Amino acid sequence: MNELIANRAEVVTRLIRPRSIAVVGASSDFSKLNGRPLKHLIEKGYAGRILPVNPKYPQIAGLPCYQTIAALPEAADLAIVAVPASEVIASIEALGQRGVRAAVIFSSGFGEMGAAGQALEALLAERARAAGVVLCGPNCLGFVNAFDNVYATFSQYADGPTGPGPIAFVSQSGAFGTAIAALVRQRGLGLGYFINTGNEIDLAFSEIMANLIEDPRIRVAAGYLEGLTDGASLVRLAKRCQALGKPLVLTKVGRMAAGARAAASHTGAMAVEDAVFDAVIKQYGVLRARNEEQMLDMLEALSQPRVAAGRGLGIATQSGGAGVMMADRAEEMGLTVPELAASTQARLAEVVPAFGAAGNPVDVTGQFVARPELLREAVVALMDDPNVHIGIVWLQLMTAHVDTLVRIFAEIQARTTKPVFVCWVAAPAAALTALRALGIVVYTAGERAVEAASALARHHEFQQRSTTHDKVLPGEAFRPPGAMIEGVQATVQATAWLRAAGVPMAAVALAQTQDEAVALWRAASGPVALKIESPDITHKTEIGGVLLKLNDEAAVRGGFNQLLQNAARQLPAARLHGVLVQAMATGHIELVIGVQRDPVFGMIVMVGFGGVLVEVLKDVAWRRAPFAIDEAMRMLAELRMGALLEGVRGQPAVDRVAIARLLADLSRWADAMQPVLAELDLNPVMVGVGGPVAVDCVMVLRNLRANEGALH
Repeated sequence: MNELIANRAEVVTRLIRPRSIAVVGASSDFSKLNGRPLKHLIEKGYAGRILPVNPKYPQIAGLPCYQTIAALPEAADLAIVAVPASEVIASIEALGQRGVRAAVIFSSGFGEMGAAGQALEALLAERARAAGVVLCGPNCLGFVNAFDNVYATFSQYADGPTGPGPIAFVSQSGAFGTAIAALVRQRGLGLGYFINTGNEIDLAFSEIMANLIEDPRIRVAAGYLEGLTDGASLVRLAKRCQALGKPLVLTKVGRMAAGARAAASHTGAMAVEDAVFDAVIKQYGVLRARNEEQMLDMLEALSQPRVAAGRGLGIATQSGGAGVMMADRAEEMGLTVPELAASTQARLAEVVPAFGAAGNPVDVTGQFVARPELLREAVVALMDDPNVHIGIVWLQLMTAHVDTLVRIFAEIQARTTKPVFVCWVAAPAAALTALRALGIVVYTAGERAVEAASALARHHEFQQRSTTHDKVLPGEAFRPPGAMIEGVQATVQATAWLRAAGVPMAAVALAQTQDEAVALWRAASGPVALKIESPDITHKTEIGGVLLKLNDEAAVRGGFNQLLQNAARQLPAARLHGVLVQAMATGHIELVIGVQRDPVFGMIVMVGFGGVLVEVLKDVAWRRAPFAIDEAMRMLAELRMGALLEGVRGQPAVDRVAIARLLADLSRWADAMQPVLAELDLNPVMVGVGGPVAVDCVMVLRNLRANEGALH
């Protein structure tokens, strides 16, 4: 940390909640980019001191305008820098000399402009550090702190009403972020903070959001991401949000852009950037929205104060078809549509017309228009059911009955304590406005309401789970004996390291001659597998490097020669260290388990079905190391073919907990191995009634101790 910035967190706080603001490059033309911040600060009642800086003006809008930064009468908490890119570095250096410790830079012409801009941006970052100035941007539209009327922005969003609300929104995109902010306003939800981070040469998404969520007025955090370089900071943010009970909702683009990495292991080849991102944020309770509309739907559900104590969804409709559609989507989203208790069905039978339906979904029909109490009593009865945790009421049109329906929903809200969402298709605008003014969550499409309900249930489920989950024990630091050999490790040595870490590994030995192979076969007292051993051959089956179920001397001798010949023919440059001899392992299920070093999140553990077909089936789950057994159990639950673990077609069930224990132990070891482990593949891991055992491994080490701090 630069010694000029004794407390970076305090500087960031002053940046966001400044008591005084200098506007460098301020204009008297309030229609210009460098005039708009002054306009908003003045018109919207910023209570702090405003200090325009521009040698062209003696004053602007009645405010003294200072000729230079050095002439400022005080070191402002925040400087807005709105000058050409060529003048930015000199401005930042002058701000540092004047004692200003934070700046937001509107100016473009940096990293987004190619090689020359990237070089200028790197120089700006270097000079800002030397000057002791924390930066937001460059190439950003700034931010709004609606609580304190801070408008350090030229965004169009600031032109309209910006009343504060319970949502903090941070966006890496200015234009797209503004669109989302406008949609939030349109729904009447309210942004307490709206911040665009721009090129993020200093302050980035996670550090800024970590500051915002500490504000007790903020109930929900939301972000739009285009890229991420510091996964550890995002994990810390997610953990803090969880501790505060504040949901974090992210939209990240580029879901399909990344391809598989070239790697020695199946695990590495499968480690697609977005799949890892998705798994890690889910691990830490972050909710992901596909697009801006789904983000808004989630924010609307999460901003209301009611808690969903489970996944049971109660549906009341005036259309049987709509109820079926929502029930289908609920199942896809992991919600249940429970059968109602007998007492609930009896209550419903008293109010629902005979031609309706008193099950779940409840079809109240259109009769409630003539008898408003029908809808009210049906929904209240539904929400009183012990297996229902969230309710959705579906209706359409009803233009002539807005006032009546708004009154009914207000009465339902008053008589229930569980979250009840309204889905009003083709709703009159007055209805949406009136319901939201009453704090009632309302959507205009059934599936969107269900997806929002799922987000609410998942958030509260994670909150409940995180207070009771197993503690993750730290792994012991890895210390390889003697000088570490980089690259693919010898199988016998790698197996020994993993067994010492508690990972069940099948015994294996290296034979360098036929006689040694035969002696190892005799010692095994049963059929063996022979495998070529070479640091240059990691996918042995692809070159005919594996022979199975050999159980006589001639077969072992012939197999030994065959493996060496296959390797020499297909990969003549490969270094051949001999042949591995291993007793045949039993098990009717093949898993692949591995570890991959992700450049953003560090050590990532994978489990999947398929053995050599894992890259075809792509039935895998990922988690960031380390994690406990309960998290490993959730990994297994995500696998599409997970039912195989329960036993199918006469095959016995296997011990899920034993597999989960393997994954958790491996995750602790992987975390301890951060400085040196590049990737690991255990493939296959045979699973039978006796538990899992890994029968082959590829371990790649790289001496990365210099990067250890960045990866933790």
